[in-house]
Amino acid sequence: MVLRSAGDRRPRVGPDVYVDESAVVIGDVDLQDRSSVWPGAVLRADDDRMEIGRGSAVMDVAFLEAPKGRPVVVGDSCIISHGARLHGCQVGSECLIGIGAILLDGVTLGERSVVAAGSLLPPGTRIPPESFVMGSPGKVTRNTSQADQKWLREELQMLREKAARYSRQAASGGI
Repeated sequence: MVLRSAGDRRPRVGPDVYVDESAVVIGDVDLQDRSSVWPGAVLRADDDRMEIGRGSAVMDVAFLEAPKGRPVVVGDSCIISHGARLHGCQVGSECLIGIGAILLDGVTLGERSVVAAGSLLPPGTRIPPESFVMGSPGKVTRNTSQADQKWLREELQMLREKAARYSRQAASGGI
């Protein structure tokens, strides 16, 4: 794993956190308990702070940046999917950000929400809790369902198991 300071800003890594060796975590990033950062992801907080909540997963090739005056906060039990881009925004707990989705400065996403793959939330967008968002610009198309939340919990459990397996393998020096 690559953890880098940026001046006096240093990453903090909680217990049972998995950070892939090809991921890059720079600056004031707080990776809380049981969170994970997967291959090729970049988390950059050299100008402001970033928090990745307990049990949340930042998937492969995602990019998160906290520009000056715009922290990035991801709540507990979230998935930030492959290739997603988060820039100076806030994501409530138990949310799914779909593959390639983009959330820009000042976006606030309410808890238990889903942003569909490829969607774009422009600067300042406010999405209420339990919303399913699609499109560019993203619009609420329905409320999230119990099935959406069940799927998220199952995916997070699978990712926790996989992260534990990868961590054990790395600790044993295995390929």
